[in-house]
Amino acid sequence: MTRAASKQRTTKETSISISLDVDGPTGAVSASTGLPFFDHMLDQIGRHGGFDLAIEATGDLDVDGHHTVEDVGILLGEVFKEALGDKAGVRRFASGLYPLDEALIQVALDLSGRPYCVYDVPFGEVLPLGSPPFNPEMAEHFWQSFATSAGITLHVNKQAGTNTHHVLEATFKGVARCLRDAVRVEGTGVPSTKGSL
Repeated sequence: MTRAASKQRTTKETSISISLDVDGPTGAVSASTGLPFFDHMLDQIGRHGGFDLAIEATGDLDVDGHHTVEDVGILLGEVFKEALGDKAGVRRFASGLYPLDEALIQVALDLSGRPYCVYDVPFGEVLPLGSPPFNPEMAEHFWQSFATSAGITLHVNKQAGTNTHHVLEATFKGVARCLRDAVRVEGTGVPSTKGSL
């Protein structure tokens, strides 16, 4: 069975197209949102998640990056949920600690069907990254939007870190690795006493 999906989303603020294959047979990953640092983070999701992933987005960056980041999170969650189907045989749970130099991020997630996001990744001084700038505070909004649309429970906590780039990159890599582990097929049944996720 192919676990893949593609969707488009157009509003007055953004126009987005995303295709995803969670089993990543080709290793092809691309992201173009007009926010180079955000593209770099989305690339981490594909590469460390082991997904084939293509994201194309245009948005009202003259206002700021908020709508683009939020709407990409919403649509990526929808595509992820559709690609997994009934989640038969998946591991469901995954967690780990993910370092990048001085940064250390803890991630735990559950493909529960119950959307919930706890994101505790504080920064000292918030420094926009890239040009046009990506506001690091938007990473929390991205993960909340993704978790809600995907129907997953997601916890992300910073254990250590002072460099904003390192902290954010460890966060995206860590979530990607946990998604990779959680979607792995180990059996045939849906891993829930309810019979569905």
